[in-house]
Amino acid sequence: MLKQKLRLVVVGNGMAGIRCLEEVLKLDAERYEIAVIGEERHPNYNRILLSKVLQGSASMDEIVLNPYEWYREHGIALYTGERATRIHAGERKEVETASGLRIPWDRLIIATGSSAFVPPIPGVEKKGVISFRNLEDCSAMIRASETGRRAAVIGGGLLGLEAARGLLNLGMEAEVIHNASFLMNRQLDYASAGMLRRELEKQGMTFRLNAVTESITGVGRAKGLLFADGSRTKADLVVLAVGIKPNTALASASGIIVNRGIVVDDDLRTNVPGVYAIGECAEHRGIAYGLVSPLYEQAKLLARRLCDKPSEPYKGSTVYAQLKVSGVDVFSAGDIREEAVDVAQRSEDGIRGVYRKVTMREGRIAGAILYGDTSESGALLKLIRNEAFVAALPSGCGEQSRSGAQEAAAALPDEDKVCACNDVTKAAILMAVTGGGASTADGVKQATGASGSCGGCRPMVAALVEYAKSGGVSSAKTEAKEKEPIEEALCDCMPFGQAGLKAAAREALRALPSEASVDLGELRLVPEKKWAEGCEVCRPAVLYYVSGGLSKNEAEPYGRIRNHARAEAVVHTAGPDGRSMPPSEALSIGSRWNARWKAATLPASIKAAVSDGPGYPSGVLVRDIGLKRCPAGWELYAGGHAEHPVRQGELIGIANNAEEAAVFGEALLQLYREDAYYGEALWEWFARAGLRSVRETLSDRGLREQLADRFERQTQSVPAIN
Repeated sequence: MLKQKLRLVVVGNGMAGIRCLEEVLKLDAERYEIAVIGEERHPNYNRILLSKVLQGSASMDEIVLNPYEWYREHGIALYTGERATRIHAGERKEVETASGLRIPWDRLIIATGSSAFVPPIPGVEKKGVISFRNLEDCSAMIRASETGRRAAVIGGGLLGLEAARGLLNLGMEAEVIHNASFLMNRQLDYASAGMLRRELEKQGMTFRLNAVTESITGVGRAKGLLFADGSRTKADLVVLAVGIKPNTALASASGIIVNRGIVVDDDLRTNVPGVYAIGECAEHRGIAYGLVSPLYEQAKLLARRLCDKPSEPYKGSTVYAQLKVSGVDVFSAGDIREEAVDVAQRSEDGIRGVYRKVTMREGRIAGAILYGDTSESGALLKLIRNEAFVAALPSGCGEQSRSGAQEAAAALPDEDKVCACNDVTKAAILMAVTGGGASTADGVKQATGASGSCGGCRPMVAALVEYAKSGGVSSAKTEAKEKEPIEEALCDCMPFGQAGLKAAAREALRALPSEASVDLGELRLVPEKKWAEGCEVCRPAVLYYVSGGLSKNEAEPYGRIRNHARAEAVVHTAGPDGRSMPPSEALSIGSRWNARWKAATLPASIKAAVSDGPGYPSGVLVRDIGLKRCPAGWELYAGGHAEHPVRQGELIGIANNAEEAAVFGEALLQLYREDAYYGEALWEWFARAGLRSVRETLSDRGLREQLADRFERQTQSVPAIN
């Protein structure tokens, strides 16, 4: 007997709701019977590309993301031209529409998006006043251009500038009215906005800044604008592009909690069981997002929730915009408000039309603006998301020429996401070129989806295509291979050095069956010998590598690590006057480390030091791991060595509080455990791995938390610091 499918209904046929369905179909295509209710009479299309339709550079068919055939192929019931009016969540769970349809549901997603915000300006109801939000608005503006000559666009943000660019293409004069002192004031600063203005003026746009519209003039039909200072401008068409407001009417009418948007928790649930909300209509932790990448992040997470797949809670998104504004590449991310941040780096090249600024707060990277050349955007976004220290900024970054875009492409790590909207990495793009035959950015878009949504990553996609076509990928791999040192065998038992032995042990472990009864003693690194039959040199090393960070008790059945590696944290307990200091956070951290670290297998013994500050010397800088209180929090050092050769520890980062500092140190120790060779002291591993590599890994908050979590799971549980 076939199991009856659950009924999943999506209210909203836009980008967020349909992306969630795409993810659900990937995870479990047979789980749900799906229905979609869409108010517009179109299949799902890319709303970001409406300006292309207005400008005449794209047709409706070209911006469709999921044609009608897609819905039919996946058995999705699509109701277009239907407006949902009420959600019934009682015994009969149904969605009611304005036409009288009642569609049953077991799980329901509200993805109603947003509408254009209509400011309370006298005269907005007149003919000739149009918002710019959907395909119908595009059609109305195209018709207006056939009889009108002058257009006034209220709003100097991205949407207003794109609308003005489209109207210019339609043969109209376009004047942009903005109530701030510079364009795109939420994404740019005065300098970059000035460069953008000059470029757009060359294209034919005119601007009226610091202008407050008092009313729309004309009898019955718009004829112009009257401003607060008494000045006027003539217009046959007035376009409103001043922002958006979440569509929450359906939720409000159905008893769902609404603030600015539909309020959701970290699982994207509303207060009504079984009802979720994502996209521009949803409000999470007080924020309603209006950009594509956060919407897609929400869609992916919710899909996993709906398919009972493990996933992290949604913690919010780093807001950024990577766009092409009237032919100019622009990237803006994080906090760029000058009153809230300091400038870390800034450069401007007026000849090439390139501008770059990176902001910081308390020594950490807070935001960035790129204008004209956005090839660094991926690397900068990663630093901003991880709240990396400014030391992570490459020196001389931003000084490259346009041909340096390939250098930025080459430097980008393979696993980094190039297209955040569609979750496409550098490696996937290179594979599409070298293995899939894509030879242009459009070819990569067809193969991977990269640059197919907001289009902001297209410059990097194009640079990666050229980098791959130039042979950079293969030559880089060849060069790396040529630089690999030839390892001397560790002993006569195994034909491996440390690196080869580690790789062979892990590979052999992965090849074993997953049953719990498997005896690791049967593991073979070479066909003729079990690892347990090895000598006193290789046997403990293999044990360490195959144990994968198991506790000493768990590793006991397979032999004992011979050097009895230990971890010890020293806390200096006497102050400057020689008296014992009272219990402190430093003592708490030291006690926690000593208790927890005893349960960890280690490549070699280590010593750590924790100091309550300059007045409590404990040799922080000459220990494997050192932690010292400072005015900004806690400084973490690594790689120190008190004996020959004496080495001073390097600063890895600064933690805000004691709990974060303790976790920071544990993440560092776990990184050492996973990456070092058996018998390799921490200071030796640190010298081999390099400060930059260790710092970049631990400054990535996600990686740091994963390392600390693995460490905690592999050792005994110890209460957090109060």
